[in-house]
Amino acid sequence: MNMSDATIEEYVLSHIDKEPEVLSWLTRETHLRTLKPRMLSGHLQGRMLKMFCAMMSAKRILEIGTFTGYSAICMAEALPEDGELHTLEINDEMEEFLNEVFERSGMSEKIHLHIGDASRLIPQLEGQFDVVFMDGNKRHYSEYFDVVFPKLRLGGLLIADNTLWDGHVLEDSKDAQTVGVQKFNDKVFSDERVERVIVPVRDGMTLIRKIKE
Repeated sequence: MNMSDATIEEYVLSHIDKEPEVLSWLTRETHLRTLKPRMLSGHLQGRMLKMFCAMMSAKRILEIGTFTGYSAICMAEALPEDGELHTLEINDEMEEFLNEVFERSGMSEKIHLHIGDASRLIPQLEGQFDVVFMDGNKRHYSEYFDVVFPKLRLGGLLIADNTLWDGHVLEDSKDAQTVGVQKFNDKVFSDERVERVIVPVRDGMTLIRKIKE
């Protein structure tokens, strides 16, 4: 019997941890307020991100690309009381809404929002991180990787989103975002300092574990 992707997704979502109410609200708000609500992490990916951070016993998390804050809240759920998550967003028009979202989630004391270019902000952040979630401008993924690698602790986990890019990674494309993802995938594949695996969930997530400095 053949089942559609939508049917499978419905089954999966009905058999995993429930989406918190604040995130259901945020999903609705994202569809109302933004032009590209598809950029939202969503229920399945959100629960995966929370679990990854919990499995890493993460106390410090870095996120590149906040959008409307869904993934930040999911990862912050896994933090201990003294944990912290730093999230970087280049669109300053989102700042007021994001502060409202984090306050509503009850995570505002753990989540620290930074507005600006990630490549410039990351070197200014003190200390190292247990988990990094990369979901910013795909054109700059390789650049983000280079600047964030020293900030990732040995044994730490970097999660890169959208690394299958709707299948466009298979194309000979001149599109800047597609080329950016392709170059990043090739770069990570050839880097002997990491272990990596691409998980074909939604638009692809690459799990990258730092094994050498």
